[in-house]
Parts: sequence; C-alpha cells; structure tokens
Amino acid sequence: MIEVFDDAASLAEAAAGAVVAALDAGLRHHGSASLAATGGRSPGAVYDRMALEPLDWGKVRVTLTDERWVDPSSPDSNEKLVRERLLTGRACGARFHSLHGREPDPATAARHSSEVLRGWPAFDVVMLGMGEDGHVASLFPGNPALSLGLDPEAPACIAVPAGEGRAPAQARLSLTIRPLTTAGLVVILASGQAKRAVLDKALSGGDAAQLPVRAVLQSAPAVRILWTA
Repeated sequence: MIEVFDDAASLAEAAAGAVVAALDAGLRHHGSASLAATGGRSPGAVYDRMALEPLDWGKVRVTLTDERWVDPSSPDSNEKLVRERLLTGRACGARFHSLHGREPDPATAARHSSEVLRGWPAFDVVMLGMGEDGHVASLFPGNPALSLGLDPEAPACIAVPAGEGRAPAQARLSLTIRPLTTAGLVVILASGQAKRAVLDKALSGGDAAQLPVRAVLQSAPAVRILWTA
C-alpha cells in the first residue's frame, strides 16, 4: 500500500500527477473540483508542478487541511505556502478559502469555515502530511480536541488548542475526519525512516486515538501513500 520513491523529486512528480488527475476528473464529471491542501515541508515542490498544469483552475476550489493560528503573512502559515507555491502561474485563478480568514480567534474562524465548507461537495482530493506521532492535519494524539476531530458528526473545522507538554505548540485550525475521509482521493506524503515505521504500524490496525492517521487509513475509500527515504 506504500508507494516508495527514490527521491523527493520523483515523489513530488507522482503526487502532482495524482492530484491533478483527480481534479481533472472532477472537472470533467461535475464541472467543478475541490482540493484540501496541506502545509509543511513536503508539498512545496508538488505545488510548483501543479501550478504549471493547464486545468480550468477558475472552477477549482482550494482550502487547507489545517492552519496554525498565525497571520497569513507569517512564514509559519500554510496559507502563505499555498498562495506562493500553488495559487500562481496557471493556477492563479483557483478560488481559495482561508481557514484563518482574519477572524478574531480560532473558535470563530472554525465556525465560519465550517459554515462555508458545509456548502461544498466532498473534496475531490485531500492532501495530507503525517507527523512522527501519527498526526494528520492538526489532529494530534493526546490533544483535548482529538475526540471531536475524530467524530464523524463534528463540524467540518475545529479549533485545536495549544498546551504545555503536548502538541501543538501553538493553537491551530483543523478539518475533522469526515471531510478528510469522504474525499474521492486522499494523498499522504511522507519521508524518512521514522515516518515509514509509523505508517507500517498504522497499517497494521489499532486505535486511531493513538495514531490519528489510522482513522484516515481505515475510513477513506481511496488512499495513496507516497514515501521516500
């Protein structure tokens, strides 16, 4: 189930191809398409390749799987990454929904995003990274928001509190398990031996509260795991 690549460049090429193909299928079958994009270090090269593709980007809606509670201009912002690496070139016409939205606090932002996403159909593609603790989006093991995040009846977006001695170090916003796993395709990007060990453990089954990535692997209808050392 894990697709192994020789290097980060070949992984990025494969990931971009998979995401673009799923968006193109959505455009052909439904006249529109949607993507939940991820942040972190892995997807930048993927976005660079996607931005060159001749899709009908004006009919593609993009949002984030999660976001740190920082100003969208901050280098720590996933929104900044997506705006600078994906929403450029041919993809500049895609319609972007900011989870932050310059709302006054994470709870208000989460409520607003949940209302917006309620009007969207299921995502054509969800892109996810994964931490060495098995977290996906901002669904962290041990965080008090995790039980809500893993509840399929929860709103589409929740606020995730920061705390001493547990992740995350700063407050965040996260999509919940229902929008993450009802997508037509979930693409998980991972690198390094430590994450390979986590993926192998998650694929063997077990409690999603211990390794939240298990909830995606157990519930999403189509998952591709792309990994490189």
